[in-house]
Amino acid sequence: MIPEAGQIALIIALCLGALQGTVPLIGAWRGERWAMNIAPSLAAGFFVFLSIAFACLVIVFLQDDFSVKVVAGNSNSLLPPIYKFSAVWGNHEGSLLLWVWILGAWSLAVAVASRGLPLVVLARVLSILGLIGVGFIAFSLFTSNPFERLLPGVAAEGNDLNPLLQDPGLIIHPPLLYMGYVGLAVPFAFAVAALMGGRLDAAWAKWSRPWTNVAWAFLTLG
Repeated sequence: MIPEAGQIALIIALCLGALQGTVPLIGAWRGERWAMNIAPSLAAGFFVFLSIAFACLVIVFLQDDFSVKVVAGNSNSLLPPIYKFSAVWGNHEGSLLLWVWILGAWSLAVAVASRGLPLVVLARVLSILGLIGVGFIAFSLFTSNPFERLLPGVAAEGNDLNPLLQDPGLIIHPPLLYMGYVGLAVPFAFAVAALMGGRLDAAWAKWSRPWTNVAWAFLTLG
């Protein structure tokens, strides 16, 4: 049931991302404050359900659920728990889910830390981030589903994590790089919001600079 719960959470996140990407954007276009005001709440819900989906994938790895295709292909029962955890993103499907979960975290951070921005700007920025998230989740669900089952044939044992990834440094290397790569979506969203508002002045650069610096710092650490 845990893989199915993760699948459902990912679908709900897709729906919330679609709402986040459209309702505030339309509200900014029409000048409707209620539609712009719900952007932070949608970003929070988006992150919560992505977190549930990611937690479900972590659990199936730690529980050696070899009925899940990605677990059977990238882990085994003798793998140390720390490497079972890092095996979550040691494959294409899991790393894509990590990518979109980090995007949700950045979206929530913008929603919480940027309340001093003009409402129309915040609505546009969060909408752009929501649309990016929809693209990645749709790609995950339709082409790289991390919760795909092997039923009815369940593997008795998994294949193992790539030996090159069984290294302490490679436990933290991908998440740090992803924090940097995905974090640069925030200044991108600010740039698009500025273009939509027709104001390519110093203001949007000032608003996006702290986010750029933080993302760059994560890239440096990674």
